[in-house]
Amino acid sequence: QVRLVESGGGLVQAGGSLRLSCKASRVMQSLWSLGWFRQAPGKEREFVSAIRWNGSATLYGDSVKGRFTISRDSAENTVYLEMISLEPEDTAMYFCGVNREPGVLSRRRAAYEFWGQGTQVTVSS
Repeated sequence: QVRLVESGGGLVQAGGSLRLSCKASRVMQSLWSLGWFRQAPGKEREFVSAIRWNGSATLYGDSVKGRFTISRDSAENTVYLEMISLEPEDTAMYFCGVNREPGVLSRRRAAYEFWGQGTQVTVSS
């Protein structure tokens, strides 16, 4: 069992930046991965980014590629999502989840579990 806590969301103007954090309650296996997803009202949960816990690989959704950067601090059991050039379309609740399938980076929501409570990002135009 892993408990995840997201933080760092807020209200920002278009073009601004935010850094989200996802802290895990325990040490993660090196080949697990942690993913960020987002969900806007009335929409499906959308893949944003994922990172293998050992830092050897990352994956990004097409809509955020080049603007968002995922990283992790293994000593702090924390994954970060650095977001720049934010757009109103980035407005959503952002969630993180754990994928325990060794070595796999997935865009599928069903591959992840132990979701946190989410952190709200609102980008004004």
